[in-house]
Amino acid sequence: MSNSFVYVTYIRTTPKKLWEALTAPEFNRQFFLCSYQESDWKVGSSWKLIFPDGRVADSGEILEIDPPRRLVIKWRNEWMPEIRQDGYTRCTFTIEPDGELMKLAVTHEADGPHRLIGNVAKGWPLVLASLKSLLETGKGFERPPSKA
Repeated sequence: MSNSFVYVTYIRTTPKKLWEALTAPEFNRQFFLCSYQESDWKVGSSWKLIFPDGRVADSGEILEIDPPRRLVIKWRNEWMPEIRQDGYTRCTFTIEPDGELMKLAVTHEADGPHRLIGNVAKGWPLVLASLKSLLETGKGFERPPSKA
């Protein structure tokens, strides 16, 4: 079982717009498959990812924040008991300008084996493709595509 997942994408946008999309609930709902994040975005603040029906999907704490360059979240799954018991992971968002593009790197890691890493390895590519689509075309994905 792996203990880290890294995903890098390039998005045609500005650092400010990318940061706002990552942290503002009204933008989250447009790319995070209708879920959204709740936090006041300060070091030590609580953080939650909320499902569209109001249930808490994941929770944690803001460990580092340096707008619009870096965000680190202490992250724990709340809705799957077997994964919740594995404890916390860390999710780091790093934004770097690259010409007209923004390089977004998402690193989700655990100190040891953690079942959440396998789940995020499936989830992050879809969420980040939706984020890229939202910022470049104005429309994110509403929900995961159905499996044929």
